[in-house]
Formats: sequence, structure tokens, C-alpha cells
Amino acid sequence: MKSALKIFYRPPFIGLLAFLLVFISQGLGHTLWMLVSMMFGHDYQYLAAFILGIFGLSLLFIGMKNENEVVATWLGYFAAVLMWTGWVEYSFHFYSDLSETEVRFFMQSTTGIMMVTLSYFFFNKETRCNFFKWFHRNLRLSTGKPTSGYRRNYAAITAMETIYVMWFFYIILYLLYEFAGDRSPITYTFFFLNSIWALFLLLRLAKFWNVTRAVRYAIPTALIAFASYEIMLRWKILNEIWLSPREYIFELVLITAAISLGILIAVITPEGEKERLARKDALDS
Repeated sequence: MKSALKIFYRPPFIGLLAFLLVFISQGLGHTLWMLVSMMFGHDYQYLAAFILGIFGLSLLFIGMKNENEVVATWLGYFAAVLMWTGWVEYSFHFYSDLSETEVRFFMQSTTGIMMVTLSYFFFNKETRCNFFKWFHRNLRLSTGKPTSGYRRNYAAITAMETIYVMWFFYIILYLLYEFAGDRSPITYTFFFLNSIWALFLLLRLAKFWNVTRAVRYAIPTALIAFASYEIMLRWKILNEIWLSPREYIFELVLITAAISLGILIAVITPEGEKERLARKDALDS
């Protein structure tokens, strides 16, 4: 078993595995949304969604107390997916039903809230976000040196990063469809540039040795790629099996099992072995 897992100790498998796990789990998040609606019906789906968010919050709490970086990172990610699905998406649908207004208007109305709250993370001197740091360097927006000895809480960081990236792309896509249309030159341009961006990040991700860094880098990379995938679904180039659990039950169970196995592999992959191989490759080169 140990020798069979050695393939995952090296690039590009560490980064590509993390990317696939995050990308596919986004689709499974859509399946979860559909299952809650189907199983509990209109009368109880919102209560079930609230409980789903509570479960996500519990995962976040457990992750914040966990000292294992890989476990904490995955718990933070799945906590974000559950809280987003249970508390954010369903709250929009609840008020959409209540006011007989389309869901997209509620999502678009949160643009200002997202920008205001995002400013806290953008100017946070403890940030390690490459995207934010690029702006800090090039616009000379230094907010001070990071605190010496500051210990990052990987579950909390991962959860917030996941929520904000999902939030950002939901708004972008809704605005594109609302004001430009899904077949407009603006949408085509966005799709092209976004796909190039995702591919560039994926190529960088393929060079990662460290599992936790790979997972945290894979989350925005996969979410960026998923935005292009969403547009292709809108164009009906692809079939969204995630929203048809009855028709694709076998495929979705198989995908879920594969995702669970992939996460298990990522968790049990020994850090020491990867570091040893990384040093060996550096010496050989």
C-alpha cells in the first residue's frame, strides 16, 4: 500500500489531485443542494438547510482546534461549502420565494457587502494570499510587517477564502448574464481570460510538493476553473449531472467515493517523505 501511494508524493500528482478534489466537490455541492430540496420538500428544506449550515460550522470549529494542517485545511474547505449551501444559497432562495423576486437580484445586491468586508482581508498585514500580495507590492500598499511568531489558523483561513471566492464568482456571473447576456462578446472574453488564468494557476499548482499548500492553492484555482465550467453549462455544451441525482445516482455515488478516497490519500501522504524527495531532487539538479 505504501509503495503504491508513492506516486502521490511527487508533483504533479499532489497539486492535480488537490485540484480535482476541489473542482468535483463543487459539483457535489450542487447535488447536495438538490438532495435537500428533494428529500425535505418546500416546507422543510429551509430548516434542513439551516441545520446543514450548523453542521458546517461544527466542522469549522473542529478544524480550528486540529493541529494537523492537512486535516484542518480540508475541514475548513468543507465547512465553507456546507455553510455556503445551507446558509447563503438557501437564504437567497427563501427571500426570493417570500418576495417573489428572482434569486439573482438578491445575490447581486450583496456586491457592496462583499467589497466592504473584503477590504479587511485585503489590508490585513498577516495575509499570505498571493493575489493580495501582488497588489500590495505593485501598488505599494504595505500595511506593515507580519507579526513575528504569528500562527495561522488554516481551517478558518481556508473557510473564509473559499466563501469569498465562491461569492465573487457568483456575483460576476450573475452580472454578466444580467447586463451583457450569456452569448455576448463580453461573456466570451471573460470566459477566455478566466480559462487562461485557471490554466496558468493549474500549471503552477502542478509543481507543488507540500500537500497543505497545494490544497489551499487548489481551492481558488479550482473555483476559477469552475466559473468557466459554469459558463459552458450555461451554453449547454456540457450536461450538469450534479442537478439530476435521480438520473445519475450511480455516477454520483462513484464520484463521491472517489473524492473520499482522494481526500484520504491526501491526508495520509507523509510530509517527511515529500520533503525528503524535494531535497533529493534539488541536490540532483
